[in-house]
Amino acid sequence: MPKKEVSLDVTRVENFVFDMSRCVKCKGCTWVDHVYMPGVKYSTRCPSATRYLFDSYGAYGKMRIGLALVEGRLEYSDELLKILYACTLCGACDVGCKRNLDLEIELTLEALRVKAVRDGKGPMPEHRKAARSIIEKHNSLGAAHKNRKGWITDGIKPSPKADVLYFVGCSASYTHPEIARATAKILAASGTPFMLLPDEWCCGNMLYSVGMIDEARELAQRNVDAIRQTGAKTLLVSCAEGYRMWKVDYPKILGISTADLGFGVVHLVEYVDEWIKKGALKFANRIDLRLAYHDPCSLSRLSEPWVPWAGTRGQWGVVDPPLERRRGTHGVYQPPRDVLSSIPGVELVEMPRMRENAFCCGAGRGTREAFPDFAAWAAEERLTEVGEVGAEALVSACPWCKDNFAQAVNKNQGSLKVFDFSELVLSAIGREG
Repeated sequence: MPKKEVSLDVTRVENFVFDMSRCVKCKGCTWVDHVYMPGVKYSTRCPSATRYLFDSYGAYGKMRIGLALVEGRLEYSDELLKILYACTLCGACDVGCKRNLDLEIELTLEALRVKAVRDGKGPMPEHRKAARSIIEKHNSLGAAHKNRKGWITDGIKPSPKADVLYFVGCSASYTHPEIARATAKILAASGTPFMLLPDEWCCGNMLYSVGMIDEARELAQRNVDAIRQTGAKTLLVSCAEGYRMWKVDYPKILGISTADLGFGVVHLVEYVDEWIKKGALKFANRIDLRLAYHDPCSLSRLSEPWVPWAGTRGQWGVVDPPLERRRGTHGVYQPPRDVLSSIPGVELVEMPRMRENAFCCGAGRGTREAFPDFAAWAAEERLTEVGEVGAEALVSACPWCKDNFAQAVNKNQGSLKVFDFSELVLSAIGREG
């Protein structure tokens, strides 16, 4: 085949025609690799394909649908849009494919949503409502912007200037302020001064996730400029979705690498792990719990740094210059496990599907807004694994995960405790929440 210029730019779905056309429908994107498969009961990793039991909802179906759209052989329909958006974009299909074919599945799915929006068909009505809230009120929840710092209580004293800037995010600012407070108190306990943005806006995770890339790019540039103006060296987050947005998607849509942001992006789990290992933070309290840890998709397989790439593709699909694939293997997996295991009294147990094979909680990337039943089902599916290993509590490192799991537990009148990572760490170091 003649050489063709291509890149990883998701605004041009044509960049991924090769990927869509070379899918062999092996379903490695849906099934947990046989090396790690714990048995038939927990053998799948794709929530969409597992829930809807129809090939169109798996990545292998979406690749064919996308190719037909690009080639003009298929028109948009309500069912087609449901197929594109009833998906958590969790990255499970991408890491699955990259164990075999190295196709860019995640980027293709993102590019198809961008195309749907630019074609005037997407996103879903519920997404448009959230988008209006982000644009008008600077948060995805419809809350009053003036209340964004309402989580700050007596004893929490951000610095006017510091090397570390804590980006709180919408969920911790409004829905789960206990996460923001715990994070601030952990920073204080470690002796780390931190500042806040004078006027924090939404990270725009929803905008990008549903394909509204022009609005997402404008917000990304505004937010990156705001951080640079503060002179902060480190941007700290306690939300996995925000972590991926700042570390991966901002560089992606701004055409730069993660290293070009001008500041480091770290999640609380990474910071605490470093403090513990340096001896700067110590656990004083026992927490006697048999605990299961859930890997948030955006902190694990979706969190590898972004590096732009452009070049040519020639015979046999060979690209020049060589492309280092993001296979999800270098996500943030070990730090939260090391921290939780070091808390006196904690017995950390692993669920059958873990690390890059973890099953998504179902809440992110616009899923819960447009498909709440699907999101609830995904959480319940994951909770069966928690019960399988006999855990008394479930902990994650993202407010979206905590919220979705807690709702599922309450719906089924369960007794399982659901925590955010920050809450357990704060309790273990002996500070009030």
